[in-house]
Amino acid sequence: MSVAPSFAEPDSPTVPPTPDGHPHIVFALLGDVRGSSRALKQLRVLRALGLRVEVLLTGAPLGARLGEELQLDENLRAHILPNPAGRGPRLFWAAHRQFRAAALARPAALYIASDLYTLPGLTEAARHHKARLVFDSRELYGHLDSTAGRPWVRAVWQAVERRFIRRADAVFTVNESIAERLAQTYAIAPPVVLHNVPERRTVPRTNRLREATGFSSTQPIVLYQGGLREGRGLPALIAAMAQVPGAALAVVGDGPFEAEARRLAAPLGERVRFLGFIPPDDLPIYTAGADLGTLLIEPLTESLRLALPNKLFEYLMAEVPVLASPIPEVRRIVDRFDVGLVADPSDAHELITALRQGLTDETARARWRANAPRALDAYAWEHGAARFRQVILALLAA
Repeated sequence: MSVAPSFAEPDSPTVPPTPDGHPHIVFALLGDVRGSSRALKQLRVLRALGLRVEVLLTGAPLGARLGEELQLDENLRAHILPNPAGRGPRLFWAAHRQFRAAALARPAALYIASDLYTLPGLTEAARHHKARLVFDSRELYGHLDSTAGRPWVRAVWQAVERRFIRRADAVFTVNESIAERLAQTYAIAPPVVLHNVPERRTVPRTNRLREATGFSSTQPIVLYQGGLREGRGLPALIAAMAQVPGAALAVVGDGPFEAEARRLAAPLGERVRFLGFIPPDDLPIYTAGADLGTLLIEPLTESLRLALPNKLFEYLMAEVPVLASPIPEVRRIVDRFDVGLVADPSDAHELITALRQGLTDETARARWRANAPRALDAYAWEHGAARFRQVILALLAA
């Protein structure tokens, strides 16, 4: 059973010893840690606590070779696993076999599964080594894009999550709506919410984005930032841009929808630029060069409908006004703090009108920029970091 989020941090948060040089924590995720700002933030908290952490990941980050061990600093080591083959459940079970073997070979006091793909393997390792287990439920996995129109795939994800989430000693998730859904669906203690908010930093307004795109100084820049996937409103945004002459669109990110997005954008010529993936730590100086940041998620699945992506907070940190779709968690912040506009990406007229206003209403734009720090104060990563630290220290002390 997962622990309730109200338990207390130890009075003296000292780092417990580990035998034979084993890590305190094994932290696992499917993918390259460089592309996960959420994982990077959590790893920085663990490092600041002086904990020895071994990271299991897939791919070949930092120019490393598969199977290589990377000593990133005194207390942080990464082990690189091959990318699992297949899609959907096939990919899941291929990943499970890899992470299970790697985790079982690494005794630790605490195992952190940073996604559902790694949870079953780390559950077995935690049981085998008599350790504690944490699950970071970043999504409603039974309602991901890949489950749309595929009920049997949805059933597989939900069965896996139902079986293993109850074995975690603590569960994290990304917002209150998903925390409530997980608690109700699986009869667990309310998960601890860690919003996907960037670590606070001062982001000066720069020309890096304009220099990278080649847009002229007279062109207002609309920014799409994030994975290029269906359901993110990019086709609607490109179509709307055609009706806003003079404005330019910068697309930052990569993903399976890129080829189609480029095809749709071709008639706009040099008014649309694709910059590809930019590492999270480098991203803010690009974001700060935009005039309007877009977050046009379409509620194709329940996971998308309840999403609260970190790109919203990346825009706010850079004091970039936001144009967002009316999904509940995002709309709550945009409306409450008055940091931009809300428009339905399925309504072309509404989207075009909002896009024009977002670029030309200078009085509103000044107000939206001025309100951004207040929204960040309410959702600052410092709050989430404190909750994350509290849970980890309590489990290590148990």
